[in-house]
Amino acid sequence: MTTIFERVSTALATLSPAIPYAMDVYETTTTLPDIFIAYHVIYSDARDHHDNAESLRGYLVQISTYSRADLVNLPNVDAAMRAAGFVKSTGRQIPKDSQSGHYGYAQDYFYLEDNL
Repeated sequence: MTTIFERVSTALATLSPAIPYAMDVYETTTTLPDIFIAYHVIYSDARDHHDNAESLRGYLVQISTYSRADLVNLPNVDAAMRAAGFVKSTGRQIPKDSQSGHYGYAQDYFYLEDNL
């Protein structure tokens, strides 16, 4: 069975041109890239049960895109996530990081997994 982390990674791997991404905080021993993505699973909950077994699970995933330039020409994360079966939810601007100079935008996506 494919995990939610594999689903997100597979979706983000389709971005063209390729954008560096990582789960949780983007960590590197060198300088951060000009554009990068970090993702988090905000929550996961059982939505339905049949015969004492979970049959439906919902996930909320946050995809945060960071750019030194601006928030205008970000990669099309929305298309990649929607093509992978995620449903777009709320989005919000992340305050500019004063150390790295990156602007940020966080977008939430839902995924409903049928376990039958």
